[in-house]
Parts: sequence; structure tokens; C-alpha cells
Amino acid sequence: MNITRRDTLALLAAGAALPLTARAQAIEQLRVYYGFPPGSAGDITARRVTERLNAVGYVKTPGVVENKAGAGGRIALETLKTSPADGSVLAVTPMSPVSIYPHVYRKLSYDPPNDFAPVSMAAIGHHALAIGPAVPDSVKTLKDFLAWAKANPEKAAYGSPGAGSTLHLLGAWLALLAGVPLNHVPYRGSAPGVTDTVGGQIACMITPLGDVVPHQKTGKLRTLATTGPQRSPFSPDTPTFAEQGFADLTTEEWFSFFAPAKTPAATLAAANAAINAAVKDKGVIEGLASVSLIARGSTADELGRSMRAEYERWGPVIKRIGFTADS
Repeated sequence: MNITRRDTLALLAAGAALPLTARAQAIEQLRVYYGFPPGSAGDITARRVTERLNAVGYVKTPGVVENKAGAGGRIALETLKTSPADGSVLAVTPMSPVSIYPHVYRKLSYDPPNDFAPVSMAAIGHHALAIGPAVPDSVKTLKDFLAWAKANPEKAAYGSPGAGSTLHLLGAWLALLAGVPLNHVPYRGSAPGVTDTVGGQIACMITPLGDVVPHQKTGKLRTLATTGPQRSPFSPDTPTFAEQGFADLTTEEWFSFFAPAKTPAATLAAANAAINAAVKDKGVIEGLASVSLIARGSTADELGRSMRAEYERWGPVIKRIGFTADS
């Protein structure tokens, strides 16, 4: 019997209304892959939510998060693609590896719509542009930074967690819109780039806000702009890009759970219900807030729609920027 997408969504909806034990028995062990180094906002998301999944009945023992860092998050998804489709292996990813990379890698080793099943969002947050001691103290605003960068092109470099990531493209788009040369320096995740920005090895870092707020509080970094539609509650004194004349750079990032494509619908429903229960836990909410993220679940269909919408949004932008993984 062929099961259509509509049938699958109906099964998910029906399953979500049932107690966990009626949908599927708790799995024995759970492994969750995350494609960037430990310590970042996305890594905290993966760990905080995963550690609650046994408490809400999805898995019998605490799940294990494994960081498969490298290739801008692709290694974790490549591993997920060939993992058992029985609910015992999931991955947490930001938006770019599933919505942006298909535009920038000519030979991407996975096809997001066909190789992965959306499970649930877990957190949303905003990105930030932050500068460190390599930039003079007189630079107080985004306008100041762009003027300094134009006058000092040899020093005007910005880091991101990886080439082709949302963060990389935000910087490239800013440079294009402002008419200012900004040289991109890709890192293997946010943490090493933030460390170099704090140390003065690089002028600027574009990264999830939670990665810079602790250094902002100590004065080691100056956050000049955030990407949200409104100011972030975690950095209310920082104006948005839109407030400073760059409304096109408005975006919100999500960190979401995916499963291998052939995972049974009942298992996906159980995982979705468990994740949505976990993100309502006070400890998870507070843990995500500590890295400037808002805990937020979703239906599987909402996540799938968001993934497609971001794919469609970023395609023309990437074409205008002219970036490919081979460039």
C-alpha cells in the first residue's frame, strides 16, 4: 500500500492526540547528533531537550548527544541519513544545512526533503553582529563599523560558524547592500570564532546572539545589531538591523529535530509529542534562555513548511551574492 504525504500527516495528527504508551513503546536508547562543536547555542539546545526525553517517556534511559562537528553541520546530517529509521537516532540542526546548503553545494550528499523527516522545532533565536578589540572603541554603531570597514579593508574581516551558513550569508548580504568590502573567515562552529574576536585576531563575528551575550556583559565584545523583527529580550539595548536601515537582514533562526526519512509515522508522532513536552519544562526553558534562545516546539508539518519557505527565500539572495561552495 502506498502511503501519501496526506496520509502521513493524518497519522501524525492522530498520534499526537494519544498518550505516549498508546502510540509506541519507549525506545531503549537514543543518540542525537549535532553538527557543530560543544558549547554553542545549538549544542545547548540539543543537550537540554535530549536530557528531558526520557523523563517524558520517549526513551528509557537518558539520551546521548554526539557532536559531529565539521563541514558546516553536514557531517551530522550525512550520518543521520544512513542511521536506523526507528526513532533511536535523531539530529538537531539549525536552518542553513537543510534550507540553504542545497543552493550552495552542487553535489550535496543529502537531499533534505527526501532524506529527512521533520520532527519538531525546539528553539528559536536571533543572530548578532559583534565586534571586539580589533575595532577602535570609537566604533559604537553599525554605521560606524561600516565606515571603519570601508576605510580599513585589510582589517575588515568577519567570522561565521561556517561557509554557506546563514551567518556567512548575512555578512555577505550586508557587504553587498552597504557597498563595503567585508572579508569572510569561516570557522568550525561559533565558539572558536567568538574566541578569536574576543582576542582581537578578527574584527567581527556574526553568530547566534547567545554566543556573544556573555562577552557583551563583560565588555569584551560590542554587539552592534541583531536580526530579529524586534529587539531581543536578551539584548534589549541592541538595535536590530532593520532599525539601522537593513530590513532585508531580518531573520530568525531555529534549531530543530529531524529523523531519517523512513521513520514510521507513529514513531515520529511520539518523538514530536516528547519534544513538545520537553520544551515546556521550566528547566529547559531556563537553560535555553541562558544562551538567548526561546524554547518553542512545533508540529512536524510546521517545521516542514518553514524549511521550504526558508529554502525559497534564500535562493534568490544566494544567487545575488554569487556564492557557491566552489567559489
